[in-house]
Amino acid sequence: MNRTVLVVEDDRKIADLISLYLKKEGYGVLVACDGQEALDLARRKEPDLIVLDLLLPKLDGTEVCRILRAESRVPIIMLTARSTDEDKLLGLNLGADDYVTKPFNPRELVARIRAVLRRMAPEEEPREDMRFDGLTISFIRHEVFVREKAVNLTPTEFRLLGVLAREPGRVFSRAELLDRVFGYNYEGLERTVDVHIMNLRRKIEPEPGKPRYIVTVPGVGYRFERRHVA
Repeated sequence: MNRTVLVVEDDRKIADLISLYLKKEGYGVLVACDGQEALDLARRKEPDLIVLDLLLPKLDGTEVCRILRAESRVPIIMLTARSTDEDKLLGLNLGADDYVTKPFNPRELVARIRAVLRRMAPEEEPREDMRFDGLTISFIRHEVFVREKAVNLTPTEFRLLGVLAREPGRVFSRAELLDRVFGYNYEGLERTVDVHIMNLRRKIEPEPGKPRYIVTVPGVGYRFERRHVA
């Protein structure tokens, strides 16, 4: 199936370069040159993934990401010259699925896009819903309910939750979760996992400060509690 990528970049040369490489790989491409146009296109065209620059006219990329995350689960890869660990973690905390810094190799960016889209597709997922105490995970419908209320997770958050919930009681190190969720070639920070766990807890835990589902194992990583009810 031909996937469509929305490229949000105010530098026309960079936007054209990304578009060229994506089209060579068979992707459909939309281009927005400012934050407001990006929102309009994302809402009207519903692309499969968004490559989002942060320094944009009219509406900053961080605000675009924040607004989209309130409305949609579309995967977002941030593309920016901001390269510090703090900048990366801020982007991930806003709900981005990956973070690529400028200058960048366009082939690597296409590979990241392919990897994020591949993570969206369920692979050998349970056919039946998994039910825990107050929490339901539907892998077939790609939905999560807390106390019967739907919760909007990003594709990366959903995959992370699935990895943990399919093996309740097992302790996963951060490195293991990076491998399982992002892939073995992902060159991200282990702190990336902590950010996604924090976002997950905020969405699914009754008291995020006292988690009942995703528990920290000090010095090791995380585990999902065994409160499986059906």
